[in-house]
Amino acid sequence: MCGRYSLSTPRKDLEARFDTAFPDFTPRYNCAPGQDLPVIPADSPDEARPTKWGLTPAWADDRMDLINARAETVREKPAFREAFERRRCLVPADGFYEWVETESGTRPYRVAFDDDRPFAMAGVYERWTPPEPDGPTQTGLERFAGGAGDGGGSDVGPDAREPEPVETFSIVTTEPNDLVADLHHRMAVILEPDEEERYLHGDAETAASLLDPIDPDGLHAYPVSERVNDPSNDDDSLIEPV
Repeated sequence: MCGRYSLSTPRKDLEARFDTAFPDFTPRYNCAPGQDLPVIPADSPDEARPTKWGLTPAWADDRMDLINARAETVREKPAFREAFERRRCLVPADGFYEWVETESGTRPYRVAFDDDRPFAMAGVYERWTPPEPDGPTQTGLERFAGGAGDGGGSDVGPDAREPEPVETFSIVTTEPNDLVADLHHRMAVILEPDEEERYLHGDAETAASLLDPIDPDGLHAYPVSERVNDPSNDDDSLIEPV
């Protein structure tokens, strides 16, 4: 499982690494589900765009918030099947967190490359439109009538309450490599740089062939502050070893 990661690489270095624009980028040390985070989508690979972590398929009646998709079943599960066929993405990161049970409690670890270089995790994305809210909708003169505290009028039109589409994504996971196996039984699919283009734009068969654990050479894991447990904490001390 991948449930938290970091993306603290300076913007200019990210743009050079991925040959992609990262507009309005802010370094993040504690990326968490439910947040809008930059992904590089297959339909617009020249610009990363903010996308909510927690996929909901287009056909769903309610939010599903699926943060991970298993590599072994991503082509079969209805929630991910079409997205993997048509809407793959790269999820930039420079480390990810796992939690390990110890005698004194749960200890968070960060996994990163020795030089802290950024990398791409395999992802899929969807565009989901929430259902319209239940209850009566204002019509006719009602929507122009003044209400308490609104200054006696309203410029809200009849379509103002229609839900806006939401873009969501999920990270593909696979069996762990030898390093991560000591921490967790799953890990994110980390793509080699020369695999990224094929993952984004190859056919589904080609993309599926890339969903294996990355070689652990060059990666290391180290304990970090328990402050990372709280998604509201987001500063550079979270990636420091303790």
